[in-house]
Amino acid sequence: MKRPTSKKPSKQRYFYYNAPLHIRRKFLTAPLSKDLRKKYKIRNIPVRKGDVVEIVRGDFAGIKGEVMEVDYKRVRIFVKGATVKKSDGTDSYYPIHPSKVVIVKLNLDDDWRKKIIERKLMVRGLKLEEIEEEEKKEEKKEVEK
Repeated sequence: MKRPTSKKPSKQRYFYYNAPLHIRRKFLTAPLSKDLRKKYKIRNIPVRKGDVVEIVRGDFAGIKGEVMEVDYKRVRIFVKGATVKKSDGTDSYYPIHPSKVVIVKLNLDDDWRKKIIERKLMVRGLKLEEIEEEEKKEEKKEVEK
């Protein structure tokens, strides 16, 4: 699907709400925390189930929690800890837009995600293994203290 080049807001809205899933994934990106940004040299990355995020805007600002679900249809994420009580007394997750959160810890269980990070690092002339080795060295230094 070709991305529209129109300046008309109505056409931009039409594209946004009728975008296919492989493009909606790009709408679900969130910025990394300052520590992760310094470590991986990446500004933002698509949010994934299992990531730990901190909500920075809205009624739930300040809450840190794990991403429980990612809704591609509504372009929202559901964070553990950001719940609303329903009229029958049960808790339900409140949908949050990914631009209103900061990723604090990445879920690197998926090999595809590691490849995405490696690809972005390769542009900068770095490797993921080098970064992980540096992190282990820093942890050893902290343990020795």
